[in-house]
Amino acid sequence: MIRNTDKKIFITFDDGPEPEVTPFILEILNRYNAKATFFCLGKKVLRNQTLVEKIRENSHTIGNHSFHHSAGNKISVFEFIQEIEKCNALVHSKYYRPPYGKINRRQIRAIKEQYKIILWDVLPGDFDHRISKEKCLSRSINNTKSGSIIVFHDNLKSKEKVLYVLPHYLEHFSKLGYTFEALSEDLLL
Repeated sequence: MIRNTDKKIFITFDDGPEPEVTPFILEILNRYNAKATFFCLGKKVLRNQTLVEKIRENSHTIGNHSFHHSAGNKISVFEFIQEIEKCNALVHSKYYRPPYGKINRRQIRAIKEQYKIILWDVLPGDFDHRISKEKCLSRSINNTKSGSIIVFHDNLKSKEKVLYVLPHYLEHFSKLGYTFEALSEDLLL
């Protein structure tokens, strides 16, 4: 969560870019003049570089989500740093989101000078097959407040839910006077 007194929400997407999902997300965001941050996987960036450029062209922010999506608690500090650096060679971002939110103190110490670690305060569960798209929407709306960082996913597993939830979510909060911003350095000081 980012402390602010304005009605701002920070929408983020993990696990992309995905050609069968990300272009639809970009269309929905454009419809609501919403900006977002896309935490990309290096392996997908390699296959979808034109899509990464389209994200940037639409004034969204790119973040680092590692190269292979390896959980920090399952790899060594050395492997952890390699995952981030390999991805960063492609995305060139100061923002890092650990896959599954898994990161330990040694890993934090190893990267804190180079990267801003970005977590979230709203996790609607668009990736969870046990949660309906309606439940995902209600969790998104009910848990968001000014300054919230919400995480959706632009991957095939989440496609149906995110494409259902996102326009309803943006419509709801637009009517309440909220704006949607990408993460930026001045917000994270």
